[in-house]
Amino acid sequence: MDGELVTIELTRDQAFVLSDWLYEVMMRSDQLDAIVPDRAVWSGIYAISGTLETTLPDVFMPDYADRLEQARRRLLETMSSGESDEEGE
Repeated sequence: MDGELVTIELTRDQAFVLSDWLYEVMMRSDQLDAIVPDRAVWSGIYAISGTLETTLPDVFMPDYADRLEQARRRLLETMSSGESDEEGE
C-alpha cells in the first residue's frame, strides 16, 4: 500500500497554471515553509511539480508569459461560467 500510485487528472491549463504557482512558491522556500509547515507534505509537492515540469512543453516556450496569461483567462472564464450555471439551478 505504501508505494501505491495515485493518478490526478488536470486540464492542460490547470496543469500549466499550477506548475507556475508551484515554481514561484518553491523558489521562495520561506513561502513554502509558511504555506506548508509540514515538511512531509513537501514530498508530494515536489513530485507534482517535477511531473508537471517534465510533462508541459509550455514551460520552456519563449512566449511563456503570454501562454500562462491565456491559460489563466480560460480557467477564470470556465470558473465564472460554472458559477453562473450553478446559480441558475
